[in-house]
Amino acid sequence: MDGKGRALDHVWIERFWRSLKSDYVYLNPADDGFELYERVQNHISYNYDKIHHTTRETPNSRYEKSMQNAA
Repeated sequence: MDGKGRALDHVWIERFWRSLKSDYVYLNPADDGFELYERVQNHISYNYDKIHHTTRETPNSRYEKSMQNAA
């Protein structure tokens, strides 16, 4: 997995985990793993259903549009 440009391949997932931890997990500590799992699932679904303020679209609808344009 070494090579030129490989560090940029995973930028989006690294940004996702960083924002999930800093925006939610650290601010809302859970009592056990099951509670943490449920809260993280709810937070992720909330973020994917939320309308973004600049594009006026949800991330899921924007992704579907990009896939239709690519095909």
